Amino acid sequence: MSYPDQAQPRRPAVVGLAAAVLVLMAVGALAYAVAGLVALGGTVDRFRAAAAGTTAGAGETDGLVTLLRLAVGVSAALTVLVGVVLVGLALGLFAGRPGSRVATWVVCGLGLAFGCCGLAALVGQRAVPLRLSGRDQATTAETLGLLGDAYPSWWIPVNAALSAGQILGYLVVTALLALPAANAWFRRGRPVPAPAGPPPAAPLYPIR
Repeated sequence: MSYPDQAQPRRPAVVGLAAAVLVLMAVGALAYAVAGLVALGGTVDRFRAAAAGTTAGAGETDGLVTLLRLAVGVSAALTVLVGVVLVGLALGLFAGRPGSRVATWVVCGLGLAFGCCGLAALVGQRAVPLRLSGRDQATTAETLGLLGDAYPSWWIPVNAALSAGQILGYLVVTALLALPAANAWFRRGRPVPAPAGPPPAAPLYPIR
């Protein structure tokens, strides 16, 4: 006797939308890493030209340039790694793995924390300029200010927009995965517990 194949449950739209948002954020992370590496050369050239007219020595300027290149390289590597993690989470959500939803919530929590810190740092960098006492420290503060000014004019607005978009994206993904349709999708394979109660009585047969 043959039985018809059981229909597979359809993936809810909210789960697909959450995965799509994660992929979009991964693409944004890759674009940010590439933009940082592309802008590095011009930033270094403008900084060296501006620092030549100050009392900063060549050693201090070279040290800041080295530190800048190292920071941009590490930031780009971490950003690409985050993008890979987001794509992996999106694939797990598409497959309906419950562990992927939990991992996504953890990553969203960390992403919200880092996004808020990055946005606060950008605002504080512009609102509160660095001021140090002493002649040498004043020179260092001036040099660091020139380094910040050497970035392209679009760098700060783009960073602020990306940080705000990151915060919004993680909030949207977290909310979508908490909806009832998502709960039903990720719990569809769990066994239903049997109701508690006494076992059914055995049927009685007449004695012949």
